[in-house]
Amino acid sequence: MLPLEGITVVSLEQAVAAPFATRQLADLGARVVKVERPGAGDFARSYDGTVNGMSSHFVWLNRSKESLALDLKQDAAKGALRRLVAGADVFVQNLARARPNGSASGRRR
Repeated sequence: MLPLEGITVVSLEQAVAAPFATRQLADLGARVVKVERPGAGDFARSYDGTVNGMSSHFVWLNRSKESLALDLKQDAAKGALRRLVAGADVFVQNLARARPNGSASGRRR
């Protein structure tokens, strides 16, 4: 038995930092559900097409995870995410905060 079996992690993640952290949790036995935007998903999927059309970087960072596409601009998807997080032990996110004009900003005010 792995040390994190029975633990559920829900993650809104992309790029490197959070996907690497949650991959470590998955490797230790946690169930990791990666929530992605519909269509393109995590932009790291398209860095290259080495592994069955997905980037080797993406595949390496996201092994052993489940993936769920939710359009978080829709109320039903927001409700689904809230229910998913309510049943999770851990919630991870590394998305940039949105500015009032809709663009992303990593800076805090």
